[in-house]
Amino acid sequence: MTRYVSSCFITLLVLFLWRVEDIADACRCFPQHPQQAFCNAEVVIRAKVVGEKAVSNAIKYDIQQIKMFKGCDQVIHAIYTYTTSCSVTLEINKEYLFTGSLNTDGSMGIGMCNFIRYWDDLNGTQKKSLTQRYRTGCACKIIRCSSLPCPVSAPDECLWTDWLLNHGQSGPQAKYSACLMSFDGSCYWYRGMDPSKK
Repeated sequence: MTRYVSSCFITLLVLFLWRVEDIADACRCFPQHPQQAFCNAEVVIRAKVVGEKAVSNAIKYDIQQIKMFKGCDQVIHAIYTYTTSCSVTLEINKEYLFTGSLNTDGSMGIGMCNFIRYWDDLNGTQKKSLTQRYRTGCACKIIRCSSLPCPVSAPDECLWTDWLLNHGQSGPQAKYSACLMSFDGSCYWYRGMDPSKK
């Protein structure tokens, strides 16, 4: 009997771990530089979350849009995150930077793979880049470099090396740089103000 219970426990444990791994796999996100997130998104806004309600297979967050950096001409009043392994939990009365998709009803859709940050966690260079720099570099390609060698293969590429020192999306290129295109079609990193370098 003890052997049977032990066997059942092991089987259940294996099934549980397989299911957890399956759920985790469903929401693997490719790391993006903030500029890539901006360029890939249909909508980029600064907004304050003012309400929350469960609706069918989603959570609806009512928002007060403060500024639209990219998107449509209309004001967005609601953001939806679908109740899957990729859903996002937001705090009421907090201001965020949201990148996401535009739904047909004029609302916004977000998930874990979108670039979503507390507005106050962004530095001055990132905030300034949202208004102009990121957009002007959308024709460039940012290539993530996580191990050497990682050469640039085309002139329209910028090599993102924050990952070499395990800084990831908190590294200096993510925080203070934008990949911009020069007049000859080549791309280069433009570095904004980093207070730590004064």
